[in-house]
Amino acid sequence: MTMQTKKPATYRREIYQRAVVESFVKLNPRLMVRNPVMFVVEVGSVLTTALWIQALLGKGEAPTGFIAAIALWLWFTVLFANFSEAVAEGRGKAQAESLRKARQDTPAKKIGSNMKTFEHENVEFETVSSTSLRKNDLYLVEAGDILPSDGEIEAGIASVDESAVTGESAPVVREAGGDRSAVTGGTRLLSDWLIIRVSADPGQGFLDRMISMVEGAKRQKTPNEIALNILLAGFTIIFLVVCATLLPYSLYSVDAAGKGTAITITVLVALLVCLIPTTIGGLLSAIGIAGMDRMIQRNVIAMSGRAVEAAGDVDVLLLDKTGTITLGNRQAVEFIPVNGVDVKDLAEAAQLASLADETPEGRSIVILAKEQFGLRGRKMGASDEAPQGMHFVPFTAQTRMSGVNFDGITIRKGAPDTMIELIQSNGKVPSDLKPSIDAIARMGGTPLVVTKNNKALGVIYLKDIVKGGIKERFAQLRKMGIKTVMITGDNPLTAAAIAAEAGVDDFLAQATPEAKLKLIREYQTGGRLVAMTGDGTNDAPALAQADVAVAMNTGTQPAREAANMVDLDSNPTKLLEIVEIGKQLLMTRGALTTFSIANDVAKYFAIIPAAFASTYPVLTKLNFMQLATPESAILSAVIFNAVIIIILIPLALRGVSYRAVGAAQLLRDNLLIYGVGGLIAPFIGIKLIDMVLVWLHIA
Repeated sequence: MTMQTKKPATYRREIYQRAVVESFVKLNPRLMVRNPVMFVVEVGSVLTTALWIQALLGKGEAPTGFIAAIALWLWFTVLFANFSEAVAEGRGKAQAESLRKARQDTPAKKIGSNMKTFEHENVEFETVSSTSLRKNDLYLVEAGDILPSDGEIEAGIASVDESAVTGESAPVVREAGGDRSAVTGGTRLLSDWLIIRVSADPGQGFLDRMISMVEGAKRQKTPNEIALNILLAGFTIIFLVVCATLLPYSLYSVDAAGKGTAITITVLVALLVCLIPTTIGGLLSAIGIAGMDRMIQRNVIAMSGRAVEAAGDVDVLLLDKTGTITLGNRQAVEFIPVNGVDVKDLAEAAQLASLADETPEGRSIVILAKEQFGLRGRKMGASDEAPQGMHFVPFTAQTRMSGVNFDGITIRKGAPDTMIELIQSNGKVPSDLKPSIDAIARMGGTPLVVTKNNKALGVIYLKDIVKGGIKERFAQLRKMGIKTVMITGDNPLTAAAIAAEAGVDDFLAQATPEAKLKLIREYQTGGRLVAMTGDGTNDAPALAQADVAVAMNTGTQPAREAANMVDLDSNPTKLLEIVEIGKQLLMTRGALTTFSIANDVAKYFAIIPAAFASTYPVLTKLNFMQLATPESAILSAVIFNAVIIIILIPLALRGVSYRAVGAAQLLRDNLLIYGVGGLIAPFIGIKLIDMVLVWLHIA
């Protein structure tokens, strides 16, 4: 989905061209009023433009050139703010266009609703338009068909190309039942057949929801953003009242002193625009939209801006063990002989019992035997023909063992309890077998017992391999004040060992849906925000309760509907990235708010002495920057006020660099970089602009 067919330069140029047009479209007052700060600037732009026209007609204020310059740069201020929002929205609209290509009106093989059995050969269907399908309707798809609607698989197993949604070309397997039964309209069936029950009415499918979310124009403001807007509106009202009262004071002072010149309305408007927090007011929407866009770039669809923002405030992460903390496939790491058996004999027997075992665990046993003892002479796979007289016994859930028979020798490997029963039926269990099994279990591993002619040879130690670097990431999260909790179905002993190795703060063993839900509620009752991932129907209650709930795209429809984010890559570790993106959004908003408020201080020293020098000559002593003329000082401040928005657009879109440090250090660094930086930058910028204006003889 995130892949673009056009070259990056062409893609960016089209976004910027569209953003320029959108900047003028957004001048509509009905749109501007949503942003109180920039709406005030627009009103000021209209007012100064009217004053300039009046001056051209020989009435009102003078000089006309100065008024025209102020009016022009006020319009630029509004347009630059609109441009920042339009660029951020442009990315989302480009994504939406690519998604609309996937959402097309396709033929659907609708099946009668009274169908009792789902046999592919006996299915009767009628071909209808995909737009006529309704929730709970059944339809058939066969190899080569495009799925006409979202749904749950009722029958069949097939390979599906989901590149239209995920951007990944590798096909995935979908089947009825389990946690991989949900399919998305617009994807293509590559093999076999499926019978699917529609899960959403037209216009309410997954792609439709994605399109509406990635389009910036439909993004709803988050609670924090609304609160900041109210704060900025409050500042604007205060400065509006202050500036409104300055005109009568100036008129009175000039009249009382009998000399000087009263402040003009043009200068008052310029003063107001420079005093109100225009920088953050112009960038606020872009910051929020860019946060959602960063999610989309990582193939995560946030169903609301609130979810992205909540990710930044999360302080408890519930992480599934398998596939998130561990690789998901157990690996053989050691052969432990018992009853005086030579370890090489154990390894050879284990290898023979695993030659036809194509599971990751079976392959790892063969590899370990080869690496440790060079046992490679009998290499074969399940697809190879067995050597003369060698008969392989595959693993089944009923027997819980596998092995091989040859030359009157019987070799088996399997679960400890099953193998101990086998050994006991033919003799005595070695005294060192159970201690070896218990020792592996205490370390969080899985023991497999190997026998030869029903006599114990030893134990294979299978280990859940913790992902590389995951412990360091958990340590970083701990520094940020985030608690990590591992969720697993393992017994408490195994769970404790893996949790200790991975470095998580806590764990929930033998987790049931009720236990997950209870744990989340307990944390929330204590005032904490919880994030978790899930893909199964049994995860839906906990996902619905969590503050940030990330469902896997491969998961069931109930899980996707309960979540407020969907990971199109179905990568459980993505939760860590989501939290980082959320925090980056909050950091960016805080940093630019700090910068915006701080740089107003320099504008005071630039514009106030210049604005009131003719009324109160003593204020010229505050002209620390030695600006050339009052007109130059005022115009320089207004130009800087506009240009700084354009300069900060890349930072607003990219976000402040994320670092896993504590909140206190983040605040300190924020104040140092963006507070002090926001204080110093305008002094330098305004002085440079003043020098250019003097050099150009403009003011």
